[in-house]
Parts: sequence; C-alpha cells; structure tokens
Amino acid sequence: PGGKKLETLKYAKVAAEASVSRRKAECCILGTTSLLYHCLEKGMSVAFVLRDVGVLFIEGSRVQMRFYLDFLEKVTRKRIQDRATLKALQQLDMVMSQAVPIASLSFTGRVIVFPK
Repeated sequence: PGGKKLETLKYAKVAAEASVSRRKAECCILGTTSLLYHCLEKGMSVAFVLRDVGVLFIEGSRVQMRFYLDFLEKVTRKRIQDRATLKALQQLDMVMSQAVPIASLSFTGRVIVFPK
C-alpha cells in the first residue's frame, strides 16, 4: 500500500557488521523474529533493548519507545540540565534510566526481553 517497496534483509551485511558468519546472522534474525511472532500471538509483553538508545516496549496494543537520557543528549548535542525539560520528557514517558528494571514498564511485571 502507498507504493512502498519492501527490501530484503542483507544477511551478509548484518553478519559483517556483527563480525559473525552469514549463517549465524541469519539464524539469529530468524530465531528472534519467530520468537517475537509467537510472543505477540500469545499476548505476551515484549521489550527490545536497543543498546545505548533505549527500549521499545510492546504490551497488548500499546507500543512505546523510551530513550536513555544520554542518547537524547547525544542526539541534541547538548546536556539536558534544565529541570523543566527533563520533567516534561519524563511525564511524556520518553526517558528512562538504564538502571530501571525493564519489567517495571509492564502492567503485569512480566516481560520477554530481547536480545538475551
């Protein structure tokens, strides 16, 4: 729909970036997507931890991205010291600490965390 093209995943490129064999990269990607599919199909809560960026959290029909403060500071190229700005980001549920347990994002306290 909308004239968007799907592009096939370049397993060889992913493997080179991760310094693993193409086969291992393909197996990891297919295994992860398969597990994600089954978790979502069963209505389980899922969290993708994006190293040094934040957490993509999926629970039911709710999808939320929370960013680590230091990532936002890198993106904006300045320190977020202003308390009002920080408080606004926290109220919008956009910022989280890397020290916060991911399960605390869930209503049930149970979540499958990727990658593990």
